[in-house]
Amino acid sequence: MNLKWKVNLIASRAPHHGGDRFLKVQKAWEILSDSRSRALYDNMLIASRHDTFVADDISLEDVMAEDAGDVIQLFYQCRCGDYYYVDSSELEKMGYALLRDGSKLSFEAQNALPASLVLPCGSCSLKVRILINPDDFVSIDHDH
Repeated sequence: MNLKWKVNLIASRAPHHGGDRFLKVQKAWEILSDSRSRALYDNMLIASRHDTFVADDISLEDVMAEDAGDVIQLFYQCRCGDYYYVDSSELEKMGYALLRDGSKLSFEAQNALPASLVLPCGSCSLKVRILINPDDFVSIDHDH
């Protein structure tokens, strides 16, 4: 049997998924080569492994931050009208730190903790998951 004929026979019997596979590899490369999209992907993967049902996955950029003097307060409005809330002292107790750069805040996860934080609403049973990405920032509103 001719070697060229064998190669053609094997190729003709193999499924033609080369284009699909190339597109999947290309998409993976685009996500993994960019530090921001890679961190978001990692956070979403970690968050998807948690058993907690949440109403929304949000980032630090989605929340409101207020300087209340001794603590920084983070808020995100629930669809019931109340707020999901956490302050910097509560975050520190959970092992997370807020880094301040002028009027901007970012997260710093400590002790290799999961890259997300689940917060309950103040009034209803809904929860929101904040995906922690050190590249995300929020501007501080001064309460004074």
